[in-house]
Amino acid sequence: MYNIKNSNELAKLINYTNLNNMTSESEMREFFEKAKELNFNSVVISPTYVPLAKEMLSDTNIKIGSVVGFPLGFEDTASKVAEAKALIENGADDIEVVINLNHIKDEKYDLIENEVKQLKEVIGDKVLKIIIETKALEDYEKANAAKAAQISGADYVKTATGFVSPNHIFENVNDINIIQKHAPKIKIEIYGGIDNYKFANQILTGGADLIGSDHGYEIVKRYKELRENTQVKPKPITLTKK
Repeated sequence: MYNIKNSNELAKLINYTNLNNMTSESEMREFFEKAKELNFNSVVISPTYVPLAKEMLSDTNIKIGSVVGFPLGFEDTASKVAEAKALIENGADDIEVVINLNHIKDEKYDLIENEVKQLKEVIGDKVLKIIIETKALEDYEKANAAKAAQISGADYVKTATGFVSPNHIFENVNDINIIQKHAPKIKIEIYGGIDNYKFANQILTGGADLIGSDHGYEIVKRYKELRENTQVKPKPITLTKK
């Protein structure tokens, strides 16, 4: 299993996510307070709340992630580039772009590469993640999409929007293996259905670089309770035979 030393290290492997379009500002403020409590690697939120995140997380090192073309990826490249540019201007650090699945199905990988290159150019040194929705793809399509993302300068492949995500560890590990084989230089984030520490640990053991989870707070709190807040009083021993 993945060797996680403490809850701080675990939190740094999780992007705490809230992309619910019915979340109120007061609920989002509570979400950011939870993120600050456990110091996650990043929060992933809708574009609406990026300015609020910038305000509330200014005294932390938590990165702010947000989405472009979410959740279907149908928008044209110019629209996605404009969205990404606006997010950076509002304070986002990580940009997650849903790739156009029509292009993958039609094997128009040149269009995907062109789109990713333009996105990377506009966001500069910020992190670019390409969401490829693996549950909807054949294995060869996953491989080619990951290759296109790597060739054109993306930093991560993310496996799902959360709407149609793999729900079994073996599906996730299969996706990881494919991406690692065909795009070995790109990093991998697994998202969707990760709601407990056991599953999170399996994903990390399987080779993921990061986890995205709506349940990040519960995962880390539970780990902390089990590993750090459990008081076990050792029995006294002597080092000589009686």
